[in-house]
Amino acid sequence: MSDSISAEQLRLLIERIERLEEEKKGIADDIKDVYGEAKATGFDTKTMRAIIRLRKMEKHQLDEQDALLDTYRAALGMA
Repeated sequence: MSDSISAEQLRLLIERIERLEEEKKGIADDIKDVYGEAKATGFDTKTMRAIIRLRKMEKHQLDEQDALLDTYRAALGMA
């Protein structure tokens, strides 16, 4: 009996993952549409993606990255 319960539980988990993957695809399509709208409005989507990535960082990570960028720019004479 535990084999049938395990098989049923596995099937339910797989189906749940499949549904979530489908939702994820839908959300990714929605995000792509928003970037398309932004681009059509004149915004630079590459910069928008960079800003979104930076906003996900914690402050100390962002400060560290900024310091490294400043150091590398100065070393290359870009500052």
